[in-house]
Amino acid sequence: MQNPFFNRGFQRKRPAPTGHVLPPGQYETQDFPVLSAGPTPRIATAKWSFALDGLVETPQKWNWAEFNALPHQDLTVDIHCVTQWSKFGTTWQGVSLDTLLALAGPKQEARYVMAHCYGGYTTNLPLADLTGGKAFIGLLYDGKPLAPEHGGPARLVVPHLYFWKSAKWIQRLELLADDAPGFWERAGYSMYGDPWKEQRYRDDDEDQAAAGL
Repeated sequence: MQNPFFNRGFQRKRPAPTGHVLPPGQYETQDFPVLSAGPTPRIATAKWSFALDGLVETPQKWNWAEFNALPHQDLTVDIHCVTQWSKFGTTWQGVSLDTLLALAGPKQEARYVMAHCYGGYTTNLPLADLTGGKAFIGLLYDGKPLAPEHGGPARLVVPHLYFWKSAKWIQRLELLADDAPGFWERAGYSMYGDPWKEQRYRDDDEDQAAAGL
């Protein structure tokens, strides 16, 4: 499948030995490439809101001031894009999904999550991949407010999966009983997106399932 993420003029760099481990097929970059499926939404914080709903006991919704009043964490994570770049040691400040889910109370039948974003983008994830310190809503990057081009004012960050799962311009997380494809998943990308297994496309999921991996 031809990769639609590459922008004209984007040049590949060779892997650099930094002491970090690159997933297979990846190379290190010092940049933070901007790759989007469409125009960049620009959401004023005065109009921004974020909701957590679906199969939860207590649906939640926050405005910008309310969300920023929640406990924040400083996090340093490596990120890996499906276009094969990896960036090591990125620094963020944000709100853990564990904090948000504790307030909402997922119902027993909740197993999956659909991320909904300003601009219409969606992506699906297993609920288990958002818990146990594995995901957060990022508000600051490198000590500064997150730029719109990188998903500001707030984006989902799930660093152990390919970065298209870290949905930009996050607006809502909907808890579901069953898995369903989001934007790129409907276009043939992996339903899961594990960079260590090179799960870029749906065919990779099927081949690995057939091989018992």
